[in-house]
Amino acid sequence: MTLITGSADQTAKLWNVETGAQLFTFNFDSPARSVDFAVGDKLAVITTDPFMELNSAIHVKRIAGDPADQSGESVLILKGPQGRINRAVWGPLNRTIISAGEDAIVRIWDTETGKLLKESDKETGHKKTITSLAKAADGSHFLTGSLDKSAKLWDARTLELIKTYVTERPVNAVTMSPLLDHVVLGGGQDASAVTTTDHRAGKFEAKFFDKILQEEIGGVKGHFGPINALAFNPDGKRYGFLLLQINVS
Repeated sequence: MTLITGSADQTAKLWNVETGAQLFTFNFDSPARSVDFAVGDKLAVITTDPFMELNSAIHVKRIAGDPADQSGESVLILKGPQGRINRAVWGPLNRTIISAGEDAIVRIWDTETGKLLKESDKETGHKKTITSLAKAADGSHFLTGSLDKSAKLWDARTLELIKTYVTERPVNAVTMSPLLDHVVLGGGQDASAVTTTDHRAGKFEAKFFDKILQEEIGGVKGHFGPINALAFNPDGKRYGFLLLQINVS
């Protein structure tokens, strides 16, 4: 089993999960922001930040079965988005890559040609930086979170906007239950903007929404700073945000 990591040290690395051994290092000229394996683990997508005179970019790497055969060359490099690309993931059947970032636009790219296929509509899409992107378990749709205090559900093939979830705080992290029709949003004000130590002032709760009805159905408190990461256990019965894990069965 292989793990891939991206770092501000301008590298992405492959690791053996069982032994902890480093298998390979991909070197870039700017910080690596996000990573994602394709279905089948034979390809990986890595995004790099704008740096000096360099624009942000999306790099596709082929992952060799034997680390000794691994190459650092990119199969494909995609450029165009302005600002940082915060997330890039594989679309259905690995035929597309879905990206989003500081310019608030969601894009779908063809992985064979590198052609830009679709962009989200500026009228119905996000108005501020997209911070997070999470795919449904079946890959048919995905969820984005933004500093505009909303999350949006999109069709992964057509980029049709399906649902919008509105909250009262900037959204840093999103996730979807693999078991129930639940969407979870996390975020809150930056620490510098909070003038009291009361966690309620920064709105640091994780909020649950009904995926279909778009209504808030619950929330979990506990953090005293913005929530930056959310994840469900694969069985759908537990989820975690930062260090806190909650049973939702």
